[in-house]
Amino acid sequence: MIKKELNGLYYSYTGSKAEDIAELPSSGSNRRYFRLSGKTTLIGVSGTSREENCTFLYMANHFRSKGLPVPEVYCHTDDNLFYLQEDLGSTLLFDAIAKGRQNSMFDECERRLLCKTISLLPAIQVSGAEGFDFNRCYSQVSFNSRLIMWDLNYFKYCFLKATGMDFPESRLEDDFHHMCDVLLEDGSTTFLYRDFQSRNVMIKNDEPYFIDFQGGFQGPVYYDVASFLWQAKAKYPKDLREDLLNKYIQALRNYIDVDEAYFREKLRHFVLFRTLQVLGAYGFRGYFEKKPHFIQSVPYAIENLRELLYEDFPEYPYLCEVLRKLTELKQFSDERQRRMLEVKVMSFAYKKGVPDDPSGNGGGFIFDCRAINNPGKYERYTPFTGLDEPVIRFLEDEGEIFTFLDHVYSLVEASVKRYMDRGFTNLMVCFGCTGGRHRSVYSAQHLAEHLHKKFGIKVHLVHREQNIEQFLDPTI
Repeated sequence: MIKKELNGLYYSYTGSKAEDIAELPSSGSNRRYFRLSGKTTLIGVSGTSREENCTFLYMANHFRSKGLPVPEVYCHTDDNLFYLQEDLGSTLLFDAIAKGRQNSMFDECERRLLCKTISLLPAIQVSGAEGFDFNRCYSQVSFNSRLIMWDLNYFKYCFLKATGMDFPESRLEDDFHHMCDVLLEDGSTTFLYRDFQSRNVMIKNDEPYFIDFQGGFQGPVYYDVASFLWQAKAKYPKDLREDLLNKYIQALRNYIDVDEAYFREKLRHFVLFRTLQVLGAYGFRGYFEKKPHFIQSVPYAIENLRELLYEDFPEYPYLCEVLRKLTELKQFSDERQRRMLEVKVMSFAYKKGVPDDPSGNGGGFIFDCRAINNPGKYERYTPFTGLDEPVIRFLEDEGEIFTFLDHVYSLVEASVKRYMDRGFTNLMVCFGCTGGRHRSVYSAQHLAEHLHKKFGIKVHLVHREQNIEQFLDPTI
């Protein structure tokens, strides 16, 4: 029945029947997509909701009239249940950045696509809102208090209560209302995409196109930025997220004046709101519908929450108290510990062999300290190690050790950052010298303390030849 309707529509538009009609993978909505091949290739869409289809058709035509990168709709049936649109290919942005998502190391091509996408967002938000009839939106007309409270209570009932936490609901509700006031205080005349994420962007000829925007309505620009840059499993490194945010603000300035300090402060509140909303969805889909994919996504959203709470939200004191307790719950802290990086730093003597890596990771660094002037050549330093003041003074007065360690810090810090971003759990760094007593011990001790202070990670320090072992516990 569906293929017959689409083939009839194809014939009325092209003057010939489709040679092949192949159904495409489901997008998770109530719409079904088909690729019709023949005289030309088009995408046929069948939707069960006439109202939703009408909204999409109106938005697509409006956005095209503004020169925005959305699929062109060529024709539709009288009842609007079927329509034909431009074939944008088969590459989602989600798939185009798959390698980066897997290891948090986004290459130049992936970064370029992300920059192009975020730079186009202000166009659909601002230009797309010009002359737009928001009364024709499908779900609702605007971002409002009812929507905010619905999402916050979704988080409370579908996620927070499902963890078993006990809390007075009235105090939490007070902060929810304060958040509602903060999110709505600016007002807005712009278009809010609502679900702006990499699965709703297609790549054709290396250019982004927006799809699935029919759930949008009038609302503030911050929401879509939070949705895109803080998507729970996107795994954007902080430097990339910051670069993308700067690209967005630069592009937004082509349309409106932007006070960057105010924008960033306001954005924090939307990131918090969006994170709670996402946790509510994960709770419902995972805990209640028993879908494992959503349960597996929870730790990523919890980690986003931890990062947000590093800086306080004085507007919501009790909410922040509850959220901090939430992130410390055993089921989430255990998962975090399981995924947390541990760096093993070891000193050793080359004459007794290079240490094995018991973690099985098989990577890391081995630094040779033997080019540094050796205090072991002098009898007066024989009783001491690199932990003792006479040897420390000797090495530091010589000065070579500082230059050596500066280079070591630079190399190891880069790996630690990447390992943390990628969720790796083990990195080993070894320092060797002739006897494993002076130079290697000094270097291993200083690197261990440096990494612990800078990153707050767990460090396992071993001076092999002295049988000394120390654990520096994580502070993050």
